[in-house]
Amino acid sequence: MGVSTSALALLFALAGVACGPPAAAKTVSMRMVGSPPNASVTVDDIFVGTLDVVSRRGVALPPGTHRVSVEAPGHLPWDRLIEAKEGQGLMQLDVKLVAIPD
Repeated sequence: MGVSTSALALLFALAGVACGPPAAAKTVSMRMVGSPPNASVTVDDIFVGTLDVVSRRGVALPPGTHRVSVEAPGHLPWDRLIEAKEGQGLMQLDVKLVAIPD
């Protein structure tokens, strides 16, 4: 039986009150390169920006499994499950959407 993420967050928050200031949350930096630049990028069904913005600025992901999707009109969607591992360094994804044939 697993413990929910919200239960763990509450547990850590309560432990931080008793033990001093909480440690900074660990994240993994993800950047994407590819085309078309105006494609929409979502992580876990949350819009994070266009492909060109994510390429320049990146996205900070908490460790764990995430669904990354990229969509643009007139193109087949790109969808992947990725694993962000604490301490792994920069994660870079190469995305080139395929145009839908006429």
